[in-house]
Amino acid sequence: MAKSRRSRGAHGDRLEARQVKPPSDPELIALRESKIVPVMRQLQSDDAGARTAAAVAVSNFVRETKCRKLLLREQVVHTILTQTLAHPAVESRAAGWEILKLLAMEEEEDFCVHLFRQEIMTAIASAAEILVKRVPSSGTSLFEASGEENGFMLRMTASIVSLLTALAEAGDEMLEVIGTTDTILQLLFTLVCRGGGHRNLRADSLGCLIVLCEDNVQLAEKMIASGGHQCFETMMAMKNDRGNDGVRACAVLHNIFASLNTLEHPPRIPNADDAALIPTLTNSVSSITEPPAGTDWPNIVEQQELALETLASICANLSANPGGSREANGGNASEEAEADGGMDEDEDEDDMMDEDDEMGEDDDDDEMDEDEMEADMAMVTGADDDDDDDGINDFPALKALLQETVSGLLSIINLSDVDERTMRLQGHALTVLTNLAWSVSLFDFTDEQNAGIKKAWTPSGHNIWVHAVTTILSRDTADLERATEATSLAWALSRSLGAEAPVAADEHKKFISLYMSGSADYRAAQDEANNKADPLQSLGVKCIGVLGQLALDPAPASRNRDIGNFYLTLLGHLPRAPAADAVEALNQMLDIYADENHACDKDVFWKDNFMSRLEEALPKVRAMVKSVDRVKNAELRSRADEVLKNLDRFLAYKKKHKPSMM
Repeated sequence: MAKSRRSRGAHGDRLEARQVKPPSDPELIALRESKIVPVMRQLQSDDAGARTAAAVAVSNFVRETKCRKLLLREQVVHTILTQTLAHPAVESRAAGWEILKLLAMEEEEDFCVHLFRQEIMTAIASAAEILVKRVPSSGTSLFEASGEENGFMLRMTASIVSLLTALAEAGDEMLEVIGTTDTILQLLFTLVCRGGGHRNLRADSLGCLIVLCEDNVQLAEKMIASGGHQCFETMMAMKNDRGNDGVRACAVLHNIFASLNTLEHPPRIPNADDAALIPTLTNSVSSITEPPAGTDWPNIVEQQELALETLASICANLSANPGGSREANGGNASEEAEADGGMDEDEDEDDMMDEDDEMGEDDDDDEMDEDEMEADMAMVTGADDDDDDDGINDFPALKALLQETVSGLLSIINLSDVDERTMRLQGHALTVLTNLAWSVSLFDFTDEQNAGIKKAWTPSGHNIWVHAVTTILSRDTADLERATEATSLAWALSRSLGAEAPVAADEHKKFISLYMSGSADYRAAQDEANNKADPLQSLGVKCIGVLGQLALDPAPASRNRDIGNFYLTLLGHLPRAPAADAVEALNQMLDIYADENHACDKDVFWKDNFMSRLEEALPKVRAMVKSVDRVKNAELRSRADEVLKNLDRFLAYKKKHKPSMM
């Protein structure tokens, strides 16, 4: 900690060079003497040409791990900050910025923190101010400079923008400083507006703004005000571009819309809503599903990934969409799913359990060809032609997603020739569909004003289940990561579709088999890879959640019985069974058998003696709750405490309301 505090000392201390300690390894000693020391001396030469040549050599050395580490030991960063960036020759400054950019790309995020503590933001702001002043008031050129000097300025600008993005991604403090420094923002705005002739530079500037504008109300307001209005208008025009710039502009605009929509009185901007972005994003992911010969496939995949990530964010925020959404559907889908491991708590549980009150009601397809998919989706896109579908028109983004996007996502998921890149796209596509289904599940379909939404969603949800969930589960489930994604989607779909979910006769058994065969090993692997893995987001919990929805009335008694027996068997395996799984299973059981008017209450719960089996499991449940650490797993312990309380009340209620014939 003491060293950390010293690094935060006064400006002079930060830039004071320390004595270099030579390495002890013979190989490194030889490498240092032959390459590193000579180039470092040359980097500090009075001759501009020598400095530039040395900077080029350093840029090449940075890509080699051993050389890079030796350069850092020789305090190359200190030399660049104090000498190279301050040199009057533009070619030297350009080379210095490129070295810092490469170091940020090759090193861990701690390097960006180190740069930040070395007052790099002051240097960037100063350079940005100089660059903006060199932008002509008219014409097509980006900078007022001769051919050679213009090239160096473009290189310097590109390095600064890339470095800004790395800094913004490395920490909130750095992101905040960048987003509130006017000279830096002005440079980025200028590059977006005037960088059409330098597409990589404009694309990188848009990429930086994507990071800066996420959850940033202050910057979003600045973008639509006088300071950034021209940039905002440029991106609004650019959003219709079907290329990389259009997708990136859509991503920035979505982040701006989402941030502005958090305001109590968000500004009304014509055509500024997510629905206007969906055509471009959808085109990006549906126009190219197989890599055509002669194309830059890696860049296309990167563009498609960004489009899918933006669509996923749009879907997660449908309930807060600035495109004219009603408030009938409640909160944010991603927040709901994250808070509850993919499912809402039963908010009426306490009332239902009150002893003074009555209990209240609360076939495998492998792959589809193009003709089949078009036929399936025709039912979806024609769903809102009737007069009674006005509800969907209140949600233009949702309407656009159902009409334009779902079929393209299913096409990606059903690609036959799959490589690593395609698998990444499929994972993103599943995330989009899952977020979409979670958002739709928040609508109250008992409310007549949402009838049009239900009518539009039901055929789409049906197709997603058949051509995504069923298709994936019918394949080899050895790919547990993909199976987990499909299970998350199935949980969301089962919540939004209810009894209309197109579940095949024994399809629920696939989720039971998936839980039994892979969830424990997969969870252990996840925990080993990431000690902070959330047990409430495990494959096991998701399988249990899906099954709970599939067992709800009016599910067939045979399916309900299979799922109930599975839950009770799991509880019987306590304390070996994971606590999160047991908590979710209990929550689902209390929900399934809450209403004695449902057929499953008498035909399954009482007839199959579930009551006594729950009572037998009660001591194990109590021990399980006590075993959950309140500090390490605060949320899980809170849920465990709650479900134990509800279980006690549930059992007491059931004893008083046993059917007379039993």
